[in-house]
Amino acid sequence: MSGRADFVGYEYKDITINQEQESLFVDGYTNFGWDLDSVSKSVTSLKIKFKRDRKIRNKAELTRLQRQFDACVDEMEQLERSKKTTARIVAYGIALVGTIGMACSVFAVTSGLITLSVIFAIPGVLGWLIPYFSYKKLYQKKAAEITILMDQKNEELYEVSKKANGLLPK
Repeated sequence: MSGRADFVGYEYKDITINQEQESLFVDGYTNFGWDLDSVSKSVTSLKIKFKRDRKIRNKAELTRLQRQFDACVDEMEQLERSKKTTARIVAYGIALVGTIGMACSVFAVTSGLITLSVIFAIPGVLGWLIPYFSYKKLYQKKAAEITILMDQKNEELYEVSKKANGLLPK
C-alpha cells in the first residue's frame, strides 16, 4: 500500500516551435515546474511535450509568469521579423519604380522615341540595381536598433525565469 502514497498526477503541455528555439523553451519551461517529456522533430519545427505535478505549489503565479515569458518570446519573434520588413518595403518600392521606368523605356523605343527611351532606361536600370544596396543598408540599421531591444527582452526573460524558479519547491 505504500506505492499509493507516492502517486503524482501530471498536467501536460505541448508546444510547437522553430528548431532554433529548442534550448530557450526547454531551459525556460523548467523554471515554471515543467519537466521535458519528449521532443518530436519535423522538417522545420519541433513539438515539445512537457509535464508537471498538478498540485505544484504557487501554480497560479507560475502560470502568470509563464504567460509573461511566452509574451516576451512572441515580442522577440516580432522584433526579429521587423528587421526585414521596412528594408523589403523600400527595396520593392524602388524596384517597382525601376520596372515602371523600363516599361516606359520599352514603350518609348517601340514608338520610335529613342531619346525618351534612354531617359526612361536610366532610372529603370538604377531602380533594379539600388534595391539590393538599400535593403542591406536599411537591414543593418534596423538590426542595430533591434539588438538593443533584444538584449532588453533577454534580460526580461531572465528575470521572469529567475522569479518563477524561486517559487518552485526545493
